[in-house]
Amino acid sequence: MKKWPVGMIGGAPGSFMGDVHRRALALTGQFSLVAGCLSRHAGPALKAGQALGLDPARTYTDWAQMARAEAARPDGIALAIIVTPNDMHLPIATAFLEAGIPVLCEKPLALTAGQARHFAERFIAQARNMVVAYTYSGYAMVREARRLVHDGALGALRNIQVEYLQDWLGDGDGGWRLDPRTGGAGGCLGDVGTHAFHLAEFVSGLRCEVLSARVSRLVPRHAVPDDAQVQLRFSNNAVGSLWVSQVATGCGNALRLRLFGEKAGLEWRQEQPDSLVISTADGRTTHVARGGSAVQTPSLLPRGHPEGYEEAFARLYADTAFLLGGHEAPLLPRLPDGVRGQAFIEAALESGAQYGAWTSLQA
Repeated sequence: MKKWPVGMIGGAPGSFMGDVHRRALALTGQFSLVAGCLSRHAGPALKAGQALGLDPARTYTDWAQMARAEAARPDGIALAIIVTPNDMHLPIATAFLEAGIPVLCEKPLALTAGQARHFAERFIAQARNMVVAYTYSGYAMVREARRLVHDGALGALRNIQVEYLQDWLGDGDGGWRLDPRTGGAGGCLGDVGTHAFHLAEFVSGLRCEVLSARVSRLVPRHAVPDDAQVQLRFSNNAVGSLWVSQVATGCGNALRLRLFGEKAGLEWRQEQPDSLVISTADGRTTHVARGGSAVQTPSLLPRGHPEGYEEAFARLYADTAFLLGGHEAPLLPRLPDGVRGQAFIEAALESGAQYGAWTSLQA
């Protein structure tokens, strides 16, 4: 099996996202981490590179230099992976796309919707080569839910409910995520709200056209929102709501999606990711297990062996390998999805500032 050489910017050993990305790379067996800009400082960069087995000559302290150097090498990287704070996503992605190197970038795409739109206009011709890490679209049963909706198992959708609840910011130190200069003004809307919003549109196949938001800082010392409740109206007259919080006491990573159609309702929970619950008006409830004979979405592991967060990431990376090989990967989140998430943040903040006024999402 061909192994694609990749480089990582940010994500030194011990960082949550960097470690997750590297484990997902390893799960696919299709990538080899050969270069990195893991710190701006020479000593820590070399130490981090050594811990990951990188050649010192390919351990950089300047991501712009890394982009130029790797593009000039006959064995240069085929993919740049960006796992930095949000304010650096676009500058780094710009350098690598300009060098002709595809990018996989953490979300949100930028600090503002204007930045995201300007970036998209500049790199529209390379949109195929800009992957955005909306991880939850990589879960097998999320993709199975999307298939069921598309095939009409629920009938025409009427209502879409999504919530993403965490509690770690209630007492914890959010670091750069709570600084609008590095994390953006959206706070929880950008950090986890964009995941919930993307999940709702990804599975339903519908587009949210307008929203009404209540955006809050429930912990007064937070400089950015830590809780938001958003009413949604979709393209086929379906309605819905999105609740996102990082101060929901007792919730670890409680992402839940429910869709209600004319014929049935469907529910998926991230903390029990291997099954879907389908309910009908006659009182029947069906639990559909990943890997079962009725499930058409392929699994990484046999039924009964749980797949979770890292396997979902691995599925995104497997799709990316397919993309790098010149094939189509229609379920892989790309540049338009990143711009869409930024539009959601902007509209929610604008609506919240106007006491919940209904606000359009700009295309």
